[in-house]
Amino acid sequence: MSDKIRIVLAQLNLKVGDIAGNLQKHIDAANKARDTLSADIIVFPELSLTGYSPEDLLLRRAFIDEARDALKKLKSEIKNIYCLVGHPFADHHHLFNACTLFHDGKVLARYAKQKLPNYGIFDEGRYFTPGISSVIVPIRGLSTGIVICEDLWRLGPTHDAASQGAQIILSPNASPFEADKHEQRLSVISKRAQHDNLAIVYVNHVGGQDDVVFDGGSMVVDAQGKLCQHAGFFNETLLPVDVALTPALNIPAVNMNIPARLERIYQALVLSVRDYLHKNNMSGALVGVSGGIDSALTLAIAVDALGKENVRAVMMPSRYTADISLQDAKALAENLGVKYDIISIEPAYQAFQQSLGLSQEKPGLTEENIQARCRAVLLMALSNQSGKLVLTTGNRSEMAVGYCTLYGDMAGGFAPLKDVPKTLVYELAAYRNQIHPVIPLRTIERPPTAELAPDQKDENTLPPYSILDQILEAYLNQGLTVDEMVEKGFQRDLVVKIIGMIRHAEYKRKQSAPGTHINHKSFGRDWRYPMTDGFKG
Repeated sequence: MSDKIRIVLAQLNLKVGDIAGNLQKHIDAANKARDTLSADIIVFPELSLTGYSPEDLLLRRAFIDEARDALKKLKSEIKNIYCLVGHPFADHHHLFNACTLFHDGKVLARYAKQKLPNYGIFDEGRYFTPGISSVIVPIRGLSTGIVICEDLWRLGPTHDAASQGAQIILSPNASPFEADKHEQRLSVISKRAQHDNLAIVYVNHVGGQDDVVFDGGSMVVDAQGKLCQHAGFFNETLLPVDVALTPALNIPAVNMNIPARLERIYQALVLSVRDYLHKNNMSGALVGVSGGIDSALTLAIAVDALGKENVRAVMMPSRYTADISLQDAKALAENLGVKYDIISIEPAYQAFQQSLGLSQEKPGLTEENIQARCRAVLLMALSNQSGKLVLTTGNRSEMAVGYCTLYGDMAGGFAPLKDVPKTLVYELAAYRNQIHPVIPLRTIERPPTAELAPDQKDENTLPPYSILDQILEAYLNQGLTVDEMVEKGFQRDLVVKIIGMIRHAEYKRKQSAPGTHINHKSFGRDWRYPMTDGFKG
């Protein structure tokens, strides 16, 4: 037996359903791991051949057959390296979330995920049957256990593997990004390693998939629960890790620079936008820029994701647009090096007023919404002309309480800030300016306003965002009741009002563009409330 074994963690950006493309990435990675990195083992993420999550593609026989054929081809092409690859596996009666370990064309082990997540964005109970058995396999004399993702987060699978003699766990994962996910993962994995006295090799996806973004964060933790190696975040990489085959499996620890929370969130938003457009073959992005903080941050994210040459800003002033708004919007675009257009909505707005016989002197909600919808028509027309995708600029706080116009400022193909509270928008803007100051200071310091009516301010309709976001956190993320929030010091009337606004806005959110998921309770697949609803709590 050799005195060490080299394991390569294949942190790859894979595309759901592109089985041929994913297969080629596997082949390239395995060959490089063997020939350039001198690896003994390469470990790929969960369902790596199909991408995660295929959702109802898993119900199509042709999809399962193509994944099976890809696995067969991978086995035939990859030699002289142990390969652990994730894929769906069907027997005569069931479908499993599985991974297969093979070497020189021979299957050494196949493991079926035992703990199927069925919460939040996860819906694995819809597709898969849980596995029931541990898998322990010797690799060059190293007793190796295999578990998949959720198996680490629940009691049982790692302990069963350890009790059967496993010294190390290889774990393919598909763990989406959330703002505090790295700390949660590390805590869970460290506790599992210590409790069961074994090292854990954790390999995760990286990249955007619809509204989900995977941050990578692949790592190796030793049997004492110490983080020894880390693949970094938001990057494709092949990380080689040497494991000394001593009784305690010595794993060298290296210095790691773990980015701070704000940096990770910003990088997640950038990668999500980049992959949503690139994986859907979009040529670039359009952003309606108002001079406000939300559109400023959205434009900066778009430029960082796609390059300034692939982003176009559009300013659409009305009679209510302040001069400083247009000045700041121009300054932002110029700071970012983005081409911009200025198209007044005034002619279209006046035409609608005349057609509908609306009052010129006492504008109300109808007139405000018409302005937002005039801008949407212009943006979507420019999108048709250019082939660029419209990025909507609304944030989570507005989306929660319905402070947005359906078919107006909600119109577009992707919403980067959909899961970003307003207070966090300000923090991210300040963070982006630390990298390079592009967002005008006045944009950050001005009171937020939709500028759809004279002297309009957001706080004329909403409580200060510092308070609103605390209520939203308590109700949406923590699930607190009205009484529990009152006990925390919030005014009962205000809490009841905000909850009413949240529930009333459900029909808007159901029609909103997808957007990057960064909360454990985001508006999307993990927020499933009825639009028609008489519950008041």
